[in-house]
Amino acid sequence: QVQLAESGGGLVQAGDSLRVSCAASGRTASVYEMGWFRQAPGKERELVAAIRWNGIITYHADSVKGRFTISRDNAKNTLYLQMNSLKPEDTAVYYCAAASQRLGEYDYWGQGTQVTVSS
Repeated sequence: QVQLAESGGGLVQAGDSLRVSCAASGRTASVYEMGWFRQAPGKERELVAAIRWNGIITYHADSVKGRFTISRDNAKNTLYLQMNSLKPEDTAVYYCAAASQRLGEYDYWGQGTQVTVSS
């Protein structure tokens, strides 16, 4: 089992920066890849960024390229998403997820953290 806990969400203005974090615990050695997803009201959940546990970044959505950066600190078992130049359309609940069986198949999820960007 892997437990994930997000933190760092909040209300910001357009153009601001925010960093959300995800603390992982449990069998973290079994994790192949971690990702940040988001879900806005009335929309499907989408993958924002993904990174392998060895540090190789495997994905950034086109909508966030150049603005968001995923990173991880293995010593702290923590995943980060640095979000710069935030836009109102970035408003969503942000979830971290872990893939412990194979790349791209996420089987553990956090509870989510709300990010709201006002215009």
